[in-house]
Amino acid sequence: MKMPILHLFLGLIFLPSLVFSVEKKVYIVYFGEHDGTKTFDEIEEFHHSYLNSVKESEEDAKSSLIYSYKNSVNGFAAKLTPNEASKLSEMKEVTSVIPSHGKYRPMTTRSWDFVGLNEYSTSKMGGNLLSEAQYGRNIIIGFIDSGVWPESPSFSDVGMDPVPSRWKGVCQEGNYFNQTNCNRKIIGARYFYKGFTSIHGGVNPSEDYVSPRDADGHGSHTASISAGRRVNYAAAFGGAARGTATGGAPLAHIAIYKACWAVPDKPKAEGNSCYGEDILAAFDAAIGDGVDVLSISLGFDSDDSMDKDILAIGAFHALSNNILTVCAAGNAGPKPSTLSNTAPWVITVAATSIDRQFYSPVYLGNGVEIPGFSTSENTRNVMYPLVYAKDAAMPGVSQGSATYCQDGSLDPCKVNGKIVLCFIGTGKIIDQGIEVKKAGGVGMIIAHPQSDGARVIYYGVQFVPTTEVMYDGAVQIIQYMYSTMYPTATIMPVQSRTDIAPNVAGFSSRGPNKIDPYLLKPDISAPGVSILAAWSPASSPTKLEFDHRSVQYNLQEGTSMACPHVSGVAALLRAAHPDWSGAAIKSALMTTATLENNKKQDIGDFGLGGAASPFAIGAGNFNPVQATDPGLVYDITYEDYLYYICATNPGFINKANPRFSCPSQQVPYYLNYPAIVIPNLYGTVTLSRTVTNVCNCRSTYTVSSIAPPQVGISITPSVLYFDQIGQTQKFTVSLYRTNDESVKNQYVYGTYSWNDGVHNVRSVFAVFVS
Repeated sequence: MKMPILHLFLGLIFLPSLVFSVEKKVYIVYFGEHDGTKTFDEIEEFHHSYLNSVKESEEDAKSSLIYSYKNSVNGFAAKLTPNEASKLSEMKEVTSVIPSHGKYRPMTTRSWDFVGLNEYSTSKMGGNLLSEAQYGRNIIIGFIDSGVWPESPSFSDVGMDPVPSRWKGVCQEGNYFNQTNCNRKIIGARYFYKGFTSIHGGVNPSEDYVSPRDADGHGSHTASISAGRRVNYAAAFGGAARGTATGGAPLAHIAIYKACWAVPDKPKAEGNSCYGEDILAAFDAAIGDGVDVLSISLGFDSDDSMDKDILAIGAFHALSNNILTVCAAGNAGPKPSTLSNTAPWVITVAATSIDRQFYSPVYLGNGVEIPGFSTSENTRNVMYPLVYAKDAAMPGVSQGSATYCQDGSLDPCKVNGKIVLCFIGTGKIIDQGIEVKKAGGVGMIIAHPQSDGARVIYYGVQFVPTTEVMYDGAVQIIQYMYSTMYPTATIMPVQSRTDIAPNVAGFSSRGPNKIDPYLLKPDISAPGVSILAAWSPASSPTKLEFDHRSVQYNLQEGTSMACPHVSGVAALLRAAHPDWSGAAIKSALMTTATLENNKKQDIGDFGLGGAASPFAIGAGNFNPVQATDPGLVYDITYEDYLYYICATNPGFINKANPRFSCPSQQVPYYLNYPAIVIPNLYGTVTLSRTVTNVCNCRSTYTVSSIAPPQVGISITPSVLYFDQIGQTQKFTVSLYRTNDESVKNQYVYGTYSWNDGVHNVRSVFAVFVS
């Protein structure tokens, strides 16, 4: 994609293509975790020794090395032939040899007020998360993404505390990025592209910067959602969603790790590529630098086990250094078992809508108002002639093609100066707008079978005023057009209205978990639809080649936007409760999440209809204010995770942590997770759980449950007593099949809760009944 700003700023910076055999590709040779006895030089020498053992010369070994991971991750990335990779995989100390791929992709204001995170919202015990966490002060959030646009007002350091003394990171200079671009807000910035360039030969200077600077927009957007400063009068193109933009933890420091790059000669709208070896290098650097939370809006759909998943491996090493990793669930919904980031030691986030609706009705010449939704700049309150696209087909073009406003289908003689009604097709909505504009149209009405609020963000970047109507509204418009000789209409300016929310976005990836069917994923959901946040002026609102507009803030949708909502709150919880583990923070978020919308009804599912299941929404939509005071948490130690991996992949863990030995007899190991999944219920299944009191109070909790007719549930004991903070209590949950066989061969869902009159500690469960 051509980007004028980059053409102005950058000279030719293509890297020389590395000469290597066509048979060679990049592999990650993984040894597990460092034992802490070697220096960085000794680690690199150790890695070279393995390369020397399969290479013909020491020179070849040195030139093939791409990364030597030295902080927590023990391994290296190198260019190898398949035969060399096979030889290394058979060596005793090697845990795994993972082929590189570029399948990792970015998972592409009002939201914080909607979830109640502001200066006025208090928990049931009267606490305020923002004030208790001091707005994230002294916490460092790391972002592995496409970089940052440091000049954005969202990353101002005015009023910020000095850089924490424990920080070990650097501000890596590069093209149009130097030391002055880091400050007390952006305290560190690095970039990792050796894996990318080994495949593509270099970075296209018209599409990206060889530096931490963001040429895409995705990285700036996610970082500002999580930790952006308060910016008044922010708005998307055309003034949509105007208001105050802020991050969840506005006083947290941020560290940027750019590992995603624009692929040369590939449309930017298709997204960046992020290679595993670059991502793992970013993880290793972030761990060494000293971040507290990692926010990663990346992922890919994979059937690989966790020891082959770079994000799972990197997050596991982060876990061993007390760093919490938050990841996006993915945008492959609503199909089942499509989610990314299935490891239990990460928080996996689904996407939901917020209660802001962009209302832009169509007024017909007969006075009838047709409800419509848009973020387009529809400012001209003028009546225009109206035409149905089907009746405006070019000579020789089928009416079917014209109905969907396909490229070259509309006759300018019939469209010029008119508003055009098009039906949604299989292509891009913006392409339909281009066709209407090309034919001389002054506006476009898109007819869609279901308005889920997740698509209307695209209308803000249309080249003609655009709004979306439901099919029944389109029928009314067509009936009106055929009832008069001179049909007219106007698309009204956008108004913000309150809507029923949240609802799970149709694009949000779903469970069940393909890697471990006993583990609920996603864990939780958060706003990911029509989110206004910072953007890179080097990227247009649409990322399309012909779009030369520039914005500072942009509306985006995706689990990429949901993930930083949770990472921002995780940073606040870490600041408010520095003694809590990552698992305790996850538990607090999950057990306080809400399963109701703002109308006290079940949260809906835009993709599948009806109520959202735990495989769509996880434990529910996150509730930051209540999460600060959950009452009880389900904690999981690092050793618990090691035993879990012993049960699921013992060969991996024996090498991943050389100081840990798996039990000689392997048995199923169930984590102390705040949710339960039984992928096939035969007889009775009994699971043990432990809760820890995190309230400085004496409490008596009683249990209650809501189970579907097909499943019975028994919890023992039914009452738990706590008289001090940190006290733990165990209980068992037994699930069994009832005689009700009205539903078979599908999952059914329920909840159980511990309540002390103030705290309600709820867990969801999913059971497959056959």
